[in-house]
Amino acid sequence: MWDGVSVRYDVAVIGAGPGGSAAATHLARGGARVVLVDRAARGRDKSCGDGLTPRAMHEFARLGYDPTPYHRTDGLRIVARERQREVRWPERAGFPGCGSVIRRVDLDAGLLDLAIAAGADLRERSEATVVRDDRGRAVGVDTPDGRIGADLVVVAAGAGSPVAASLGATRPRSGVQGLAIRAYAPSTRSTDRHLEASLAVRDAEGRAMPGYGWVFPLGDGSVNIGFGVLSTMRTEGRLNLRNLLGQYAASVRNAWGLGELERSWAWRLPMEVDRRCGPGWVAVGDAAGLVNPCNGEGIDYAMESGRIAAEVFLGGAGPDGTAAAYEAVLAARFDPFFRTARRFAHVIARPRLLDVLLGGAMVSDATMRLVAAVLGNILDDEHPRFAEFSVRAGGAVLGATERLWRRDGDAAAAELV
Repeated sequence: MWDGVSVRYDVAVIGAGPGGSAAATHLARGGARVVLVDRAARGRDKSCGDGLTPRAMHEFARLGYDPTPYHRTDGLRIVARERQREVRWPERAGFPGCGSVIRRVDLDAGLLDLAIAAGADLRERSEATVVRDDRGRAVGVDTPDGRIGADLVVVAAGAGSPVAASLGATRPRSGVQGLAIRAYAPSTRSTDRHLEASLAVRDAEGRAMPGYGWVFPLGDGSVNIGFGVLSTMRTEGRLNLRNLLGQYAASVRNAWGLGELERSWAWRLPMEVDRRCGPGWVAVGDAAGLVNPCNGEGIDYAMESGRIAAEVFLGGAGPDGTAAAYEAVLAARFDPFFRTARRFAHVIARPRLLDVLLGGAMVSDATMRLVAAVLGNILDDEHPRFAEFSVRAGGAVLGATERLWRRDGDAAAAELV
């Protein structure tokens, strides 16, 4: 028996971002008593690309969240040096043929409102730590207002948070992570209906830049512009993200009619962690390393993993069985794609190879639809077709040369700083 509890809930959720709010909403709607604890106040912003693919739109539908007040996107534009090609989002595997761009401050507020409306008890401006019993099982959280007992703790506090680190949900030393930076800027093309991703990017001197740039139109006179880099522990300290963003912004300024960039925000995206769950707790979203290595996308996986955690708990797995059942679902649903995506992400740091692959991919609508399906993970493993088989075959080929690409990617990144 755990002493000192001021109040008890079925589930304590730490973090009121998309993953935490989604988990709390599904849990509360399923009849669980839920407390949602966040160290910030409502209305806080967070560094994010703001671009949402059909996979995220699918989760919105499950939550009952209406994205129609925000800017809709119909597809993806791939830019590779002098070439560019547009493709509509494919309608497949139950995913809609549209995406959206929503400022993170607005998205988090909307999803949090859903959780509160469902019955979750919000404790804002409250730093929480996980409390474990003498067997190491999570049994609740400590907050400034007292101890809260819970059968399950859902950690949705983001990548590299102290809460996640205390439970072992940390990045492996041999693993890679994404480093990203974004800013907002006025644009004359703010109503463009495509997310734009620039691969094989080069700076003003013609040197290859080790990542990809994006411009996501917000429909309100501005765009979210950013740059992401795949990094290992050997290279990340030598990468100047603000310089990379400035160089990329200069390269697209005329095409997008960009004004001056507002203050830029940088962040880290671990693409795998040592532990995603344990006795009495599960991590969701970025805290679980659930980030698409191809594009740094994490909002959809945060909402999806939050829903999975809720479904497993509500399905009768019980406090002791939830962690194992949750891990099994993640391993089956995400890990095969993420392994392949992590391998493919190394291609971005090899400009010559990327030029060859993109040259082949950008010759037809069919190949571009495949690119869009893979980048957005709009795949159907239950009814595999060409895209699914291509991912599996590509994963096998990339796996055979992964060590070489990792070494060359590190070298390419190091040359830029």
